[in-house]
Amino acid sequence: MNTKFEFAIDRGGTFTDVFARCPGGKLRVLKLLSEDPQNYSDAPTEGIRRIIQEETGQHFDRSQQIDNSQIESIRMGTTVATNALLERKGERMALVTNKGFHDILLIGNQARPKIFELDIKRPEVLYSAVVEIDCRVIPAQNGTCELKTTKNYRRIVGTTGEEFFVVKELNIGEVRRSLEDVQRMGINSLAVSLAHSYTVFEHEVEIGKVAKELGFSHISLSHSVMPMVRLVPRGFTACADAYLTPHVKRYVEGFCKGFKNNLQGTRVLFMQSDGGLTPMQNFNGARAILSGPAGGVVGYAKTTWQKETDLPVIGFDMGGTSTDVSRFAGNYEHVHESTTAGVTIQAPQLDVNTVAAGGGSKLFFRSGMFVVGPESAGAHPGPVCYKKGGSLTVTDANLALGRLLPEYFPKIFGKNEDEPLDKDATIEEFEKITNQINIFLGAQGDKEKMTLEEVAMGFVRVANEAMCRPIRALTQAKGYDTAMHALACFGGAGGQHACAIARSLGMSTVFVHKYAGILSAYGMALADVVHEAQEPSAKTFTREEFFYFEERFEHLKQQARIRLTEQGFSEDSIALEPYLHMRYEGTDCAIMIGVDEMSFEAFLNGFLRRYKFEFGFLIEGRPIIVDDIRIRGVGKSFVAEEPSIPRTSGEPKFEKTTKVFFESKYFETKIYKLQNLLAGDKINGPAIVMDQLSTILIEPDCTGVITERVTLGSLLELEREGKSDLNLILSNSVSSDTGL
Repeated sequence: MNTKFEFAIDRGGTFTDVFARCPGGKLRVLKLLSEDPQNYSDAPTEGIRRIIQEETGQHFDRSQQIDNSQIESIRMGTTVATNALLERKGERMALVTNKGFHDILLIGNQARPKIFELDIKRPEVLYSAVVEIDCRVIPAQNGTCELKTTKNYRRIVGTTGEEFFVVKELNIGEVRRSLEDVQRMGINSLAVSLAHSYTVFEHEVEIGKVAKELGFSHISLSHSVMPMVRLVPRGFTACADAYLTPHVKRYVEGFCKGFKNNLQGTRVLFMQSDGGLTPMQNFNGARAILSGPAGGVVGYAKTTWQKETDLPVIGFDMGGTSTDVSRFAGNYEHVHESTTAGVTIQAPQLDVNTVAAGGGSKLFFRSGMFVVGPESAGAHPGPVCYKKGGSLTVTDANLALGRLLPEYFPKIFGKNEDEPLDKDATIEEFEKITNQINIFLGAQGDKEKMTLEEVAMGFVRVANEAMCRPIRALTQAKGYDTAMHALACFGGAGGQHACAIARSLGMSTVFVHKYAGILSAYGMALADVVHEAQEPSAKTFTREEFFYFEERFEHLKQQARIRLTEQGFSEDSIALEPYLHMRYEGTDCAIMIGVDEMSFEAFLNGFLRRYKFEFGFLIEGRPIIVDDIRIRGVGKSFVAEEPSIPRTSGEPKFEKTTKVFFESKYFETKIYKLQNLLAGDKINGPAIVMDQLSTILIEPDCTGVITERVTLGSLLELEREGKSDLNLILSNSVSSDTGL
């Protein structure tokens, strides 16, 4: 039994969620605003302070450091890197590249994703200055095409076995003078990205040494950050690392300063974009873009997907600022090149699509249209109902429709954090926008006026459609049938929209976990520690060459094994997953292929099957090239099961009734408390199931049933009348599959 506190924390854009295992095994959960400058400076620290204070009776003043001797571990995911990239608030940095390549990242890949926009705005580059260094290596063209002038150049072999000529040696004096000029500009962070440095990186190493001697605070060498072929995405990735890592490190250092001894003696892990945890000292900007959402993916994957049914699950994470959607079908779906805020990053991350529509998305009426987002009210000042002078949001719309119940929310709003949600203020603002809409309709010759409820419902419908679009992109655009998936709704606002989203997508099963309101934090408690080892390759994939890949796999496995055993994992708890980044020769469409059992046939069949699925054809007779060799080392978290809750055959007791607006009229709606429901309880909609972390709306045509489900505990299944295969599933017990 644990004798110290163990925390898992998700610091989101609007709310910070805390899941804690207290001494003796008691579980605690807490949700607080991510930004409340009048009351505290850092939300995760404040969440830890509150729980320790309430459980031990000790008092910690907010200006006082917390004693971490009673904290065993802290696991955290944060949107700090994501927000810095979106808002362009990272570290000032400079790019160092070859002479003549000054504009290589400005030009990028010339993609025009918004080709029909009349006013196309090119994303800003991350660097503030570019340093061109007159050094160059070129591939050796063996055979008739080799240039005669290259015979006098130094010939070197890269790590991939490819041969190169050094046509211009590095001038250390020139490098020093150029970097000194950058320092005089007040820039202390560098990204070094040279042509072909994925395999020949001696020049990058030398430049890095000079920069270190000059005292640059952060140096990102592209071959070290991500040793993958292609200069443009590798350069973007190095720039993202140099731009974001100092910002991330400052946040981590600031977080540690809230505790005595800077958290020495406490195990601190951060969630990476790939869904794995890493020690605090290894956490960097390039792998932190999806730090927060990744915890939610792990959470629903480990609490929802069942091997017995093998039904793929779509994760629907509706938070305050945005909604993230992902897919899980027994394995985490990763992408190895993604574009965020105009920056292409080469790094393994979960395949998560994001739309700027969440509970805090602002509502507008523009040119006769109902508009939701992309602007967010954030945590401060937040929605109108927070009583801090905020704007109308989706949360206000749900409150106006009676779908949120202020009396069941903690009194943490207002300037002094001691007031409930203010429904009167929300109604007052909706009356203003309703009047504005009716004036517009009257000017158009429409004599019918909209009611306040119809306006609020209109905004909710727009928000629902906006959130359905990325789900279709994740399924239909990749050849999957959306209806053949379950929907896992979580996030603070997910339960309010679960039925409507499922209906729009034709989905028959919806899951809502007991900890849906903080599932990203809970997912971090369930997550495994991950270390990835990767190296570039230029080999043709043949049976004869496969021994080379086996040899390199063993080398990378040893690296990953050493790193994980250093963190306390035994050999039995370490899983090593092999991957090859494969493509047809002459194409630019590389696919990362993973296998359960490593063999030539497994990789070949995996590539051909995946290529045919994604592109619809195969290129017969074309050689297959391997660009990268990768091992994903996973330190498995401890897994244990909690007993299921008791069953009942009686009628569930409701607390009271309230009026809730659905589509065109108000319905008398029963209110239930989740903690009072037992397995076998059946709930006819319309109904609201309240939990301390979230509000679950059961619409008029749905029926909820609490059931038992192995490690899922008890689940609430919603069935739509006339279509008995629609299920919304909500857990009322919790698995202790946590690594806390």
